Amino acid sequence: MSLQRRGERFIILQMWKLLHCLSPNDIGVKLQDKSRRGIKDDVPEIKSTSSQHNQSLYDASFSVLGPCLWNTLPANLTRVADFEQIKTQLTNCLFTIPDRPPVAGYTCQNTNSLLDWEKDKSGWSDNAMAH
Repeated sequence: MSLQRRGERFIILQMWKLLHCLSPNDIGVKLQDKSRRGIKDDVPEIKSTSSQHNQSLYDASFSVLGPCLWNTLPANLTRVADFEQIKTQLTNCLFTIPDRPPVAGYTCQNTNSLLDWEKDKSGWSDNAMAH
C-alpha cells in the first residue's frame, strides 16, 4: 500500500473515531445516517470568492478531506462498530482499488487518491467499493 493510500486510510480511521466519540470533534464533523447510503457527512462549503490559494488550503484540510474520503465508503463499511473490524474491512476494501502512485517523469491516469478513483471507476472493478 502506497504512502498516499496509507495516509487516506488513516484519515478515514480518524473519521470513524470521530463518529464513535473516541476522538475530540473540535472541527464540528456531523456524521449522519442516510439510511441506504450509510453514514455520511456534509462537506463544509467555502465562499466562491476565495482565492485559488485559499481554495487549495481548504481542499487539503482535514475538515474537508476527511468527510470527502469517508463519503466514498460503501454503506456497510460506515456502519462497522468495532475498531479492529473497521481496520481490517477498510484495508481489504482498499486493496480492491488500484494503487498506482505518481512517479516523477511519468504520466499518470490520476492522482491516485481515492477521490479520483471514485470519480473514474474505469480502472477498477465495479464492485470494488461494494464490499
